[in-house]
Amino acid sequence: MITVENLTKVYGAQRAVDGLSFSVRPGEILGFLGPNGAGKSTTMKMIAGFVRPTEGTVALGDYALDSHPLELRRRIGYLPEHNPLYLDMYVHEYLDFTGRIYGFSAADRKRRTAEVIEQTGLGREQHKQIGMLSKGYRQRVGLCQALYHHPELLILDEPTSGLDPNQIVDIRALIREAGRHTIVIFSSHILSEVEAIADRVLILNRGRKIADGPASMIPSMARNESRIELEVERPGLDLGSLQQLPGVLGIEQLSPTQFLVRTGAETDARRAIFTACAAADNAILALNRHVLSLEEAFRVLTAQPSDAEDPLDQQDDQAGRD
Repeated sequence: MITVENLTKVYGAQRAVDGLSFSVRPGEILGFLGPNGAGKSTTMKMIAGFVRPTEGTVALGDYALDSHPLELRRRIGYLPEHNPLYLDMYVHEYLDFTGRIYGFSAADRKRRTAEVIEQTGLGREQHKQIGMLSKGYRQRVGLCQALYHHPELLILDEPTSGLDPNQIVDIRALIREAGRHTIVIFSSHILSEVEAIADRVLILNRGRKIADGPASMIPSMARNESRIELEVERPGLDLGSLQQLPGVLGIEQLSPTQFLVRTGAETDARRAIFTACAAADNAILALNRHVLSLEEAFRVLTAQPSDAEDPLDQQDDQAGRD
């Protein structure tokens, strides 16, 4: 298990990450969401050991970042947003070089290189120079180096950034497959991608955790209610009886026959409303329940504008422009 406690990074007067705590179990995929400058890149770089925290601890099993930094790093695979590769090297050559860095023997390098090439679908590209590959295949090479040493924790910063739809589908499948055997933490600006891959979503804003849970539960954290649009055939509906139904928080009359019924986020009052209207012999013409989507919930949770950007996000944005 990876455990993060009170992780904080301060740059001058700016708190890029502010008291962040969470844990992730083996076999779980955690997706980071947040607007630009939320602290995602800084958090991932601190967990990976590339940025020293101002406060807080990171521990992977028995190894903590402050007391066993090298042992922790040996157990982490990391793919940054701007995938650094030796473009003049051939794919097979680069992966063999990766194995040398990790201390694999010649026989183990040959075996493991063949395994990750097959795992990532690079068989036809393995004898090409990396600089000749498309961005999608370069991302696969980056995943190969991150997965090469069988890491206990895999950190992926914007792994599908700039890829076309077909490439995104392929990388998603690779991440889900990797998540069967290891802990995965990845970040993305694409909400549908997080929904498709992550078992759990953690939303950051201005360096703080503002939501953490399965994607299906995030909307209830943004607004602890759902809304039902009701239209009946005849005016004169007894609103008092509807107000007494379990879970109903309030009723707004939009017209003589149209109403907006507010209920708790976990309550579906449609059956009770249907029964009440049937008992009053007033036919229902419309009965629609609306729950916030993940996109709507994200906008609600991060509505307060950020007054300071994550310095490492700024560095990444500048690198992309350069």
